[in-house]
Amino acid sequence: MSYKKTEHYDTPITEQLIRHYKEILTLLGEDASREGLLKTPERQAKAMQFMTQGYQMDAHAIINSAKFHEDVSEMIVVKDIELYSMCEHHLLPFFGKAHVAYIPNGWITGLSKIARVVDVFSRRLQVQERLTVQIMNAIKETLNPLGVAVVIEAKHLCMMMRGVQKQNSVTTTSAFDGEFQKNPTRSEFLKLISADLH
Repeated sequence: MSYKKTEHYDTPITEQLIRHYKEILTLLGEDASREGLLKTPERQAKAMQFMTQGYQMDAHAIINSAKFHEDVSEMIVVKDIELYSMCEHHLLPFFGKAHVAYIPNGWITGLSKIARVVDVFSRRLQVQERLTVQIMNAIKETLNPLGVAVVIEAKHLCMMMRGVQKQNSVTTTSAFDGEFQKNPTRSEFLKLISADLH
């Protein structure tokens, strides 16, 4: 399975989405044929395909494409990884940053691959809790490290634009495996990223 991002969409699925978005506009009481909305169904169809492209990406393939044997056992931390995802309950965005760490057990991967793994799972319909665990598991299963840690903090438009309408709420989720389940290691990681956490 490919892990490269696709920027252009001209497929039968795109055509179906365009038809459905045109119908949605009509059901909302709009005139889908007016000038300002004429291209909106196409734009929305392609935007939605872009925002959910993670379904066509393979996190394991990404890591394995730059997997190297290295005799190191110090914690590797990649922090402040920007992420943009879509709440599966309301199809509204949530966005923030991920902090990812692992302790190698003979194998490392390219640093950019960690950020790409975040993209794989965030570019799907998601809940933040599951997203956090999926990132951790992909690294765990592919590199077999001594430990993995993932912390995500994000703002959810489903809470900001509608519902409770709380503009300053931030949701933080975490997942720890292996050595990171031990307090000293987890504390070291949290200290390294603490300047970024609210």
